[in-house]
Amino acid sequence: MRPTLAGTNLAPSSVHALIEIGRNDKLTAAELCAVLDLEKSSVSRMVRKLVLSGELIEQPNGQDARSKVLSLTSKGHNTLAAINAFADDVVSSALGSHSAAVQEKVRDGLAAYADALEQRRAGKVPQSSPAISIQSGYQSGIIGRCAEMHGCYYARTNSFGHFFEGKVATGIAEFSGRLERPVNQIWAAVDVEKIVGTVAIDGEDLGNNVAHLRWFIIEDGYRGAGIGRQLLNKAIAFCIEQRFSEIQLWTFKGLDAARRLYEAHGFVLVEEEPGGQWGKEVLEQRFVRKIVGA
Repeated sequence: MRPTLAGTNLAPSSVHALIEIGRNDKLTAAELCAVLDLEKSSVSRMVRKLVLSGELIEQPNGQDARSKVLSLTSKGHNTLAAINAFADDVVSSALGSHSAAVQEKVRDGLAAYADALEQRRAGKVPQSSPAISIQSGYQSGIIGRCAEMHGCYYARTNSFGHFFEGKVATGIAEFSGRLERPVNQIWAAVDVEKIVGTVAIDGEDLGNNVAHLRWFIIEDGYRGAGIGRQLLNKAIAFCIEQRFSEIQLWTFKGLDAARRLYEAHGFVLVEEEPGGQWGKEVLEQRFVRKIVGA
């Protein structure tokens, strides 16, 4: 309820506007109205003040001559950096004394809440989660089901063939023989008796106290119900318990939904280069998540 926000002399709606324009690079006034959920007249007054103060610049819209696009000036970028630094400091001081497990719960809870708000705002009816149980350890059929889910999904979306499916089957079969070691674990999402999702942590193959997240897949028809989030939460919690210094995973460009989920769980893209380890040339990506307090 304060008249200004985030250590600035700006109103909360102006701070929100700078954040959204910075996040999207450019927005029209109409798009900003939709994002901020404010009336056109209110946004027009706010934009005018931000332009006059040197935070924003208006430029012609190449796609629609009737509107203009808004972007941050150098001053606006500096203001946004200060806003983000203020937010980082507030969150760090509030959560810094809590354990890594508590920090994980807070972050995941906020991410779930933000997803729910976004769905509501878009008019989407939240999907009810099926009665799924998350089970750890080897169980009959997990090798075949994991390979099948990978093979079917990536054949359809990326035209991967037998090389890829065979590599998944061979890899998870070899890994299953090492599950008695405490640094290795696998989880399955199970609907009644059917495995509909998997993820594994290989604590040995990368060395240097680095965990390798592998074989993360959700069955067609079960995506979007929070199952992937549950599996990743289990895997990350295990890595924290085992005191790994970080978690790494390899994927490739174009898997946008998976990337959003990884980034929501703290993974950061650190490497991107062409490669053929999947049996087909793709732009491979390596994501890393540091373990807090490790």
